[in-house]
Amino acid sequence: MQGHWDWLWIAVFSAVGFGYFLYGKKQQHLAALACGLLLMIYPYFVGGAWAIFLIGVVLCAIPWLLR
Repeated sequence: MQGHWDWLWIAVFSAVGFGYFLYGKKQQHLAALACGLLLMIYPYFVGGAWAIFLIGVVLCAIPWLLR
């Protein structure tokens, strides 16, 4: 059973992932496309709000670092 903080981070990172996915598809930016897909999927397989948060922050930073 997931707590309320888990659901908050799932919603936030899934929304950011959808944005990255659309951006990566439109601009043909493979890192943004891949990170967007991962951001939308990974929270459902990771347990705990802190783990979801930390992995999400790392995945959000990758496209910025690979510009």
